[in-house]
Amino acid sequence: MHDVVAPRRTFPCTGCGACCRHVGLAEETRFLDRGDGTCRHFDEAGRSCAIYAERPLVCRVDRYYDAHYVHLVGWDEFIELNLMECARLAAMDEATSPD
Repeated sequence: MHDVVAPRRTFPCTGCGACCRHVGLAEETRFLDRGDGTCRHFDEAGRSCAIYAERPLVCRVDRYYDAHYVHLVGWDEFIELNLMECARLAAMDEATSPD
């Protein structure tokens, strides 16, 4: 008999682009920095990824989890940790945006 594994919930990305505007802050994403902290593949006008279908592993939350964190932390906790980081990056954007 095989164990039935419940499907994991999808990462609730809002598409705000905060993670793309701060790739220079993390060692794992620094290689994407175009020189100002923003990802070289981030389309500012469309607030989207110009290479979405071919984006690197680090930009794919579910696959990055499977490759690096599956044996360290549960999926739901990984989502919560990432959502906290999303909120921190979004707050950085708000603090630096002109009123």
